[in-house]
Amino acid sequence: MDNFLSSGEQDARTIFTRFKKRNFSGDTGQAIKNSSYQLTTNVIMKVGSLLFTIIIARMLMPEKMGLYSLALSTIVLFSAFSDFGVGTALLTFVAKSLGRGDAGKAKAYFKKLYKWKTTMLFFCSLALLASSYFISKYYYQKPIFYALIAGALYIPAVGLLGFIEQSFRAVNDFKRPMIKEIIFQSLRLTIVPLGIFLLLRTNLSNETIVSGVILLITASYLLSLLFLVAISKKKLPFLSKKNPGLTNEETRDLKKFILPLSATVLSGVFFGYIDTLMLGHFVSENYIAYYGAAFSLVSSGTAIIGFISTALFPLFSKLEGKSLEKLFRKSRNMIILISFFAAIFSYIFAYYLIWLAYGSDYLTAVPIMKIFAILVFILPFSSIYDTYLTSQKKTKILAWLLVVSTILNIILNFFGITYGLKTAGDLGAVYGACLATITSRIFYFAGVVWSKKRIYLS
Repeated sequence: MDNFLSSGEQDARTIFTRFKKRNFSGDTGQAIKNSSYQLTTNVIMKVGSLLFTIIIARMLMPEKMGLYSLALSTIVLFSAFSDFGVGTALLTFVAKSLGRGDAGKAKAYFKKLYKWKTTMLFFCSLALLASSYFISKYYYQKPIFYALIAGALYIPAVGLLGFIEQSFRAVNDFKRPMIKEIIFQSLRLTIVPLGIFLLLRTNLSNETIVSGVILLITASYLLSLLFLVAISKKKLPFLSKKNPGLTNEETRDLKKFILPLSATVLSGVFFGYIDTLMLGHFVSENYIAYYGAAFSLVSSGTAIIGFISTALFPLFSKLEGKSLEKLFRKSRNMIILISFFAAIFSYIFAYYLIWLAYGSDYLTAVPIMKIFAILVFILPFSSIYDTYLTSQKKTKILAWLLVVSTILNIILNFFGITYGLKTAGDLGAVYGACLATITSRIFYFAGVVWSKKRIYLS
C-alpha cells in the first residue's frame, strides 16, 4: 500500500508540473491532455446525469420513475444491436490509419462503418416497434407501450451521436466531445424538467407522461448531434480526403475485429441491464425505482473514476512492450487508490447520499446502495483491464468472459430474484438481484486480471 501511495504521489506531482508548464509533449503529455478533457467530460456527463436523475426522480416519484427506468433499460437493450462493436472499430482503425499518415484510408473506414451503423440502427428501431406491445403487455405487464414506441426515435439519435463522437476521439480531439456534453446536459436539464412540469399539470396517464419524457430526451440528443455534424467538416479533416475504399482483405479484417466485439457489446448490455429487465417482470414499479436510484449513484461515481481508461485507449493502441506496461501500471495504481476510498465513502454515507439526492420517499434504497458500494471499487479497476485488452486486439478474450459472465448473471439473477421474492417480497427480490450482479461482476473482474497477466507472461 505504501508503494501505491508513493507512486501515486509522484505521478500527481508529474501531472501538476506538466499542467503548470503547459507541457503536453510526447505520449505522456498526450495522455495527460486527453485524460484532462475526458475527466472533464465524464464529470460533466455524470454530474449532469446524476442531477437529471435526481430532478426527474423527485418530479415523477417512485411509481412513474420505475416505469421510466424500465422503459429506458429496454430501449437501451435494443439499441445495443445497432452497435456490434462499430464504435470501437471506428476508434481503432481510424486512429491507426491516421497514425500511419493515411487520411484517405481513415475516411474509407469511416464510410464503411457509417453504412453498417445506419443500417443496424434502422433494423433495431423497426424491431422495437414490432415487439413493443408484446413486451409491455405480456412480459412486463406494465404501462410502458407508448414509451417503447418513442424509443424507436431515441435509438437512431443516440447511435449516430455516439458514432460521430468516436470520430473526434480517433483524431485525439477530446475537446469537441466535451463541448457536446456541455450542450447536451444543458439541454436535458432544462427541456425535460420543464416538459415534465407541464405534463404533470395535465390529466394524462402515467404511460403517456413517461413516453413524453423519452421524446424530450431524444430531442436533446438530436440537437447535440446537429452540433457535432456542423463542426465535423472543419474538425475532422480526414473526411475531406479522397476515399480510396477498402480492399476485400481490409474489409475481412474489419469484420474479424467486429465479430467478437459484437458478442462483447451485446453481452455487456445484458450484463448491465439484465437485473432491471428481470426485476421488471417480478416486482412493482416502486422497487425498480429504488434499485435504479442506488445504482445510479454508484455508476456515477465509478464512471468519473474510470475516466483514465477511456482517455488512454488511443495510446494503448499505439504503444508496445515496456512503454505500454509502464503506462498501464501507473494508470492501474491510480485507479486502485481512488476507487478504494470512494467505495468506503459510498458505504458509510449511503443514507445521507440517498436522502440528499432523492428525498425520504427513496430511503428504501439505502441498504441497496450499501451492497452496491463494492462495485465502486470493482468497476473502475476492471475498466482499465478492459481498455488494455481491447487496445491490444484481444477482443475474443473479452467476448468469452462477457458471454460467460452474462450467462452466470442471468442464472444468478433468476434464482436470486425468485428466492428473494418468496422469502422477503419485492425487497428480497431486489437484494437477490444485487448479490447476483455483484457476484457475476467479480467473476468477470477476476477473468480480465488473469487474462492480462497471462498475456504479459507469454
